[in-house]
Amino acid sequence: MSAVDIVGPEALPRLQEQVEQILAEARRQGASACEVAVSVEQGLSTTVRQREVETVEFNRDQGFGITLYSGQRKGSASTSATGPEAIRETVAAALAIAEHASEDEFAGLADAGLMAGQLAELDLYHPWAISPEQSIELALECEESAFAADSRISNADGTSLSSHRGCRVYGNSHGFVGSYASTRHSLSCVMIAELGGQMQRDYWYDVNRRGEALASAASIGQRAAQRTVARLGARSVPTCEVPVLFSAELAGGLFGHFLAAVSGGNLYRKASFLEGSLGQQLFPQWLSLHENPHLLQGLASASFDGDGLATYAKPFVQAGEVVSYVLGTYSGRKLGLPSTANAGGVHNLLVTHSAEDQDALIKRMGRGLLVTELMGQGLNLVTGDYSRGAGGFWIENGQIQYPVQEVTIAGNLRDMFRQIVAVGSDLEMRSNIRSGSVLIERMTVAGS
Repeated sequence: MSAVDIVGPEALPRLQEQVEQILAEARRQGASACEVAVSVEQGLSTTVRQREVETVEFNRDQGFGITLYSGQRKGSASTSATGPEAIRETVAAALAIAEHASEDEFAGLADAGLMAGQLAELDLYHPWAISPEQSIELALECEESAFAADSRISNADGTSLSSHRGCRVYGNSHGFVGSYASTRHSLSCVMIAELGGQMQRDYWYDVNRRGEALASAASIGQRAAQRTVARLGARSVPTCEVPVLFSAELAGGLFGHFLAAVSGGNLYRKASFLEGSLGQQLFPQWLSLHENPHLLQGLASASFDGDGLATYAKPFVQAGEVVSYVLGTYSGRKLGLPSTANAGGVHNLLVTHSAEDQDALIKRMGRGLLVTELMGQGLNLVTGDYSRGAGGFWIENGQIQYPVQEVTIAGNLRDMFRQIVAVGSDLEMRSNIRSGSVLIERMTVAGS
């Protein structure tokens, strides 16, 4: 097997050489600056449904994307081909686009002196030696455990196993070249339950850098079945204002909205309700949001950002106060601020949490709504107004009473952030945002 056929660390020297070739071609054709990302990926995906194999797919993708500059004019192009002719043609296409683009005083690479030096080793590559036959067996086991868990499970909506690996190399004309190999494996199960003519659907899953570290197929299937059956008998509730508890798998979305609102792109476009929020007390004083991009085997870990700057640990919220925006080089220049090495996003956001688990928070809320499902995209990032379809469970006297569906929860994110009562210890580890369940003092629940 040649180096170009390998998807793993062994392929990185070959991809780095390709990056150098592309950068050299861009210089030859007259680009004043250039950056390029080359990647190769492959994966196995298996889906079973109703105890039958539905799909077994093997994919392999490769290619590169290039952004080059002609003075302050920018052009980008990409291709899935990798030969010399493809390089020449793609560079020429990007250069032609740049020559027809408008000048932008903020365009260009990050300053050469800011390029990352020593890159952290983050242990992201753990290939899983699983055959198609073994992947089918695991998926079938997962689904069968769901069927066996409860007689009210009437149908399956798909159980999927995936195992992917890939390599990426980024380089620019400042001489920076950064690379990494990574893996990502997952197993998910979606089931349908039926009782008295009502049907409900729910799921469970796990994801990990290491396939062997995934939760067992049986446990994922059983959890999917339990969650699905628990929704049977769901009904609406009268419109009211009550405490709302977001389950951990949904709570990260609240902090994701915060990150979007303080991202440079939305700020310089004046499309965010948090424009000018640096230094403002937005959350309770006990709450902080910290980025830790160097977590070993972290699902969102990275040693450099999309501009070639070294990532580093930092707070975005400290003691409830907004202390940093989320900036790449371009958005930072637009706002007159330095980059926070977040071109491409935030890597591993850690949310302050208490020692209380979800059951303790349910007891603490007394009466209200536990939200386990959200629907729709009802967020106005300009105003902060929030309105989403929701499902979950009604709480009375600190205990779950019955499942709830067809309600809408509404509020404004400023109020919701300020009224966070507690964040639970049941951290969601399968996400870029590590948060526990979030209890909010009061929201409008609109039902029947």
